Amino acid sequence: MNAPTSIAAALALVAPLCLLLAGLVPPAWARSKPVLVARLNGAAAWLAFACALAVAFAYAFGSARTWTLYSLEMPGRLGAFSVGAYVNAVTVIMLLLVSLVGALVSRYARNYLDGEPNQGRFHQWLSLTLAAILSLIVASNLMMFSLAWIATSLSLHQLLMFYRERPAAVLAAHKKFVASRIGDLSLLVAIFLIGSTLHTLEFEQMYAAMGTLHGPLPVALQWAAMLIVVSAALKSAQFPFHGWLVQVMEAPTPVSALLHAGIVNAGAFLVVRMSPIMSYSELALGTLAVIGLVTMALASLVMLTQTSIKVSLAWSTTAQMGFMLLECGLGLYTLAMLHLVAHSLYKAHAFLASGSGVDGFRAPAISYPDAGFRPARLIAALCTGILATLAVAAVFGITPDQQPALVTAGAIVAIAVSQLLLQAAEVARTAALLARSFALSVLVSSVYFALHAGFDWMLAGSVIPAQASNGGFHVALSLAVVMVFVLLLLIQQLLRHAAGSPRVGTLYVHLYNGLYIDVFFTRILQRLWPSPAPAPRVNETRLTEVGHELK
Repeated sequence: MNAPTSIAAALALVAPLCLLLAGLVPPAWARSKPVLVARLNGAAAWLAFACALAVAFAYAFGSARTWTLYSLEMPGRLGAFSVGAYVNAVTVIMLLLVSLVGALVSRYARNYLDGEPNQGRFHQWLSLTLAAILSLIVASNLMMFSLAWIATSLSLHQLLMFYRERPAAVLAAHKKFVASRIGDLSLLVAIFLIGSTLHTLEFEQMYAAMGTLHGPLPVALQWAAMLIVVSAALKSAQFPFHGWLVQVMEAPTPVSALLHAGIVNAGAFLVVRMSPIMSYSELALGTLAVIGLVTMALASLVMLTQTSIKVSLAWSTTAQMGFMLLECGLGLYTLAMLHLVAHSLYKAHAFLASGSGVDGFRAPAISYPDAGFRPARLIAALCTGILATLAVAAVFGITPDQQPALVTAGAIVAIAVSQLLLQAAEVARTAALLARSFALSVLVSSVYFALHAGFDWMLAGSVIPAQASNGGFHVALSLAVVMVFVLLLLIQQLLRHAAGSPRVGTLYVHLYNGLYIDVFFTRILQRLWPSPAPAPRVNETRLTEVGHELK
């Protein structure tokens, strides 16, 4: 290992260690000195971000390598459990992203929670949560990865339970806790199957072994890939276990920002990290794509009906996670990473600025008369968007023969561009405005494909591409994806232009309640494993004590 790579790997371990040390302060000290603990947490978070920058700089002059600090051989030829760092392009991107979001959330939380009785405890668990996430990102070993995966969930649970006296917060945290435990078990079984088949738990060695694989994927690894799908879907709040992500809004806003901008993305990160195995399992990728497509379609429609800003953002996150896992299921790992980075930055800003968002809704806006739904205008917008996107894709050398999955993604971009053109056509009064809208649409498509090309170049060698397939299932899946997006566009227009219709009003009510899917699963969970009772409020506890004293 050359010197820059050694430095990068060592600094990658220093980043979570800084936050771990900040989070291991004595609880009594955290309660008595909350302001000092908050400052310590912020300093550790910014130091971790500085380490991430140094890792990126050192990696630019090196290559993907593993640096092991400690190793212990496990029985049964499973491989070794080791504590170390695996640095490649995926590690660098995620380390920079999460450490930056963590530093910003820590700074925001210092002001947001100022004066809260449990401010010190919050910052202590925030440090431990960030340490667990960064450990997950830099882990060089599957067993270390799984331990960090579990630690992330357990420490996040303490943040979600910050207001223990709120019944809604306790129920949402309980539902998330149960879903996470099922996901943890799935991941541990998958790791056991991988270790028993490949006889290694090191990511670098796993990449090398799968790179030389010839023939069909062994049955044990097929099962491991399916279990990884289960774990990723549960981590990213996918259908039908998506309800908890919407209901954890009872937690403080910094927790929502960290969860939606960082932790919930771990499902996609897991799939990308395990691409050496996932890319050889057509069944697992297909299942993941279907789960993501159903989740995205449901959440996109429900989001349109919400009146609360934070709840609408939560449904947006659910839809984005579904879209991200759909991209992974189509084998578009680099596109999923681009989506992950963009979504994290956007959603962190959206949650931290959600209070100011109310002012934006109150601001006066120019209203235009509703001309009603015009099918001819919609068809024209679709045709124009498709032609513009196809032209831009051709410039970037994207053809159906070479990259069929990317063509499906291009069709989604075409539908999104059509939405922009349709909105412009509804308000534009001159040909010049329509021309500007068309030019903006072409620019959006160009930036999209250019960013994908850039991420494709950066991640070359860090992920194993999915095996190209033009079978009947993949063709049907691609057609289903395009049809779902077209249907979503039509339903959005219906909800906008036919809101006064009784049938549309009924659909609106059902969508507002998420089609009652989460209600059904909540009732089943409460029967099988009831949530704990919420803690009594501080003033209620004091009144009870006074009553006992009077007696």
